[in-house]
Amino acid sequence: MSAKNCDKHNRFRDRKIGFQVSSEEDHQINIVIELSGMTKQDYIVSKLLDRTIYVQGNCKIHRAVYDKLNEVLVELQRIESGETVCDELMSNIELIAGIVDNLYVKTSV
Repeated sequence: MSAKNCDKHNRFRDRKIGFQVSSEEDHQINIVIELSGMTKQDYIVSKLLDRTIYVQGNCKIHRAVYDKLNEVLVELQRIESGETVCDELMSNIELIAGIVDNLYVKTSV
């Protein structure tokens, strides 16, 4: 038998909520979750409850950002020949830029 699924406040999660998304939405959701460093469940619950998502920079996050930036670079090189930029690519670029900006905010001591 598996262990109980509890949140960080030790509340037992015994309710299930399901919904459908398109493959494009699933891809974008997975990108955001990978860049947040959270589990899919925690990320979706936080967003549904309108909580602020704080990304803590670590090696895993830096690697995910690096990989996504490489994917964006490949897409930008593809469209350099005059093809149009799709809305999803622009959305991903804006998301990555926002995360990178906040990862390297220097705090005064």
